[in-house]
Parts: sequence; C-alpha cells; structure tokens
Amino acid sequence: MHLLLLSNSTLPGEPFLGWPREHLSKFLDGRRTIAFVPFAAVTFSFDAYMGMVAPVFEEMGVRTIGLHRENDPKAALATADAVAVGGGNTFRLIRELYRNDLVRTIRKRVQQGMGYVGWSAGSNVACPTIMTTNDMPITEPPSFRAMHLVPFQINPHYTDARPEGHGGETRDQRITEFLEMNPEVPVLGLREGSGLRMEEGGIELLGRDMRLFRKGHEHLEVTGGTRFHADLREFTANTPKS
Repeated sequence: MHLLLLSNSTLPGEPFLGWPREHLSKFLDGRRTIAFVPFAAVTFSFDAYMGMVAPVFEEMGVRTIGLHRENDPKAALATADAVAVGGGNTFRLIRELYRNDLVRTIRKRVQQGMGYVGWSAGSNVACPTIMTTNDMPITEPPSFRAMHLVPFQINPHYTDARPEGHGGETRDQRITEFLEMNPEVPVLGLREGSGLRMEEGGIELLGRDMRLFRKGHEHLEVTGGTRFHADLREFTANTPKS
C-alpha cells in the first residue's frame, strides 16, 4: 500500500498545504487524478474546501474530483489514481464516510494500490479506529471503527506542552488512558510539521520528530528521517545520519 499520513495541513505563517508540498508532489508523481473527501469540514462548505485543495494538486499536474459532488461517489473513486481525505472534525468525517459507504470502498481500493493522502482527521481514519483523535464528538457516527490501513493509531497535532496553570490532563496522559484500554495498539504522536510515508509496509518519518507510545514501554522520541516497519510492537529503526 502507498500512504502519506500528515499530522496537519498548515503551519503558522505558511500557505495551505505549504510545509508538505514537496512530499505531496513526490508522492503523487505519475498520478493524474485524485478523489478528494471534504467531509471533515464543519464551519465552511465542502465546495469551499474543494476550492482550497484543487489548486494545490493542479500545480502538481493532478486533477481533483470532489466526491461530495458525485451522484455515485464509489463509482467516481474507481476512476481516480489516488484519494485525499482532508482534516477537520473526525466524527463528522467518519459519519459521512459510513453514510456514503466509503469506509470499506476506500480501504479496498488502497489495498489494491491506489495512493492515500490524509491530514489530521484524514490520518485518523486511516487507523484501526478514530479513538485517538483530539476532536470533540459533535456528531455521532455509527462506529468508531475506521479503515485500518495501518496497524497503529495516530494522534495528530501531538504536543507534550502543558500550559502554565492548566489543571487538566496532558496529551500524554490521554494517550496513556487509551493504552490502558487498548494495550496491543501502539500510538504515534505526530507533531505538527511531521508525517508518515508508507510503502509496502516500510515507513519513513517525514519532517519533525514524533513520539511513540506503547503499553509497558517508555515513551520513545523518534527523529525525523527515521525508517521503520509498520509493526511497532518490537520497534527497530534505521535512524538518519547526523
């Protein structure tokens, strides 16, 4: 399978899809059409989301198909070389994916070789479940089960910061709670400006460092550029040369 899973689309002061532009261009090289899933948008329209995304892909020579505009999204998906699932609210996204019967359809197409690009919520739904999202459950999906394209969970926008005076749980504590209930499933905390490129089970960490969480193990900092296998239960890595 071929996946590009990004923590976020945009860094402060940069244009939309600015920091991952080079990674996107390399990933989409040779592909001509991409199906865009805008269902995570809440405070702006799906058409507005399409208007943000399509020019970026057009610069790379890739035509964008907005699945929200198609009478038969599954048939439209079958004509695309890749699919991009945008960020926003994960609960709305997974609800709309189920409503359009696209969870299994996208999973099958990606397993057959179609490229998958996701950022934020779009990376969440590539995991076994959406249970490590940061989003509020503003709507109720039929299931928390997602596409299971990777055997681990992602926490996008990961930060280990704790603001002064903050008395609530940190992100690390929330992820630890997940591991208590799901001890067999590792979690990758992807900091903003980081992402994963997966090719045939091998993964490269793009951009900034990430943090690996596993039940019974110390949290592990992983350096950008590191290559590793998708099975994280016994983590080994090829670290980049300094």
